[in-house]
Amino acid sequence: MMRRYFRARFQILVWTLLAAVLVIGCGESPSARQPTAGTQIICFGDSLTAGTGAARGMDYPSQLSRLAGRPVINAGVPGDTTARALARIERDVLGRSPRLVLLTLGGNDLKNGVSKDAAFGNLRQIVERIHDAGALAIIGGIDVPLYGRGFDEGYKMLAEETGAILIENILDGIMGDRSLMSDPIHPNNAGYALMAERFHKAIRPYL
Repeated sequence: MMRRYFRARFQILVWTLLAAVLVIGCGESPSARQPTAGTQIICFGDSLTAGTGAARGMDYPSQLSRLAGRPVINAGVPGDTTARALARIERDVLGRSPRLVLLTLGGNDLKNGVSKDAAFGNLRQIVERIHDAGALAIIGGIDVPLYGRGFDEGYKMLAEETGAILIENILDGIMGDRSLMSDPIHPNNAGYALMAERFHKAIRPYL
């Protein structure tokens, strides 16, 4: 009788420990961050943020605002490189009480032949300054087949090392689909809608 009792207790203990291990293993990464300050959602980036190719009010920040049910600031500048974005981050992001900062940067560096090291050195500074302000950076990465120069891996490494949230390829399934693109580089209204949905899914836990 006692043997059965101890065997049952032992099985309960084993299952309890197993469940604890599974919870820990499936939980949030130790490097994951939480926003601790600020109030604003700010989209910071290049033409993909500004909305080149979209009708008025159909850029991804505007569509994201409607999905989230709250204001979203569009701080996109067409043609922006990581260096130019770094130079304006104080004015356009840090001075606006950021809580969540959504980034689309790196595409112009890739196009202009800026080295991977230089581009991701700038991006790291941008992400770290956002995090130092108590906000959370959400990166919309890009992956250009054959011409990507390893930028896709650069985004992954940056996110892992800083705790930023990464959408690995924000244009996945959009670029190359004529029904979703206004030109070879920029989405149309429908393409930006997909970008907005992907960013919304990423930020929803932090709203």
